[in-house]
Amino acid sequence: MAKLSLFERRRRRVRTALRARAGGKPRLSVHRTGRHIYAQIIDDAAGRTVAAASTLGVKVSGANVDAAAEVGKAIADAAKKAGVTTVVFDRGGFLFHGRVKALADAARASGLEF
Repeated sequence: MAKLSLFERRRRRVRTALRARAGGKPRLSVHRTGRHIYAQIIDDAAGRTVAAASTLGVKVSGANVDAAAEVGKAIADAAKKAGVTTVVFDRGGFLFHGRVKALADAARASGLEF
């Protein structure tokens, strides 16, 4: 087996811990790139995406903290429309800092619980 990168090891560690404490709740998965940030709410039991938002679909574009906050508000609104109020936060292999933290804080402020 090939040696895993630090990012991949961290991502697997986070995902394993989430499975242990999720309790059947959907997960809010975050992915960021140099240009965009993406968020989706995934129901792992059914194996489908319930809601999604990204800087591709929000009026604020770019990869900054303000854009991430807008995506956080958008994902919370999409979750409400889908009937989801409580999720577990899956930061993937990304550190909970900067854009990822801004997205999480905005989602919490918009009524999503995690």
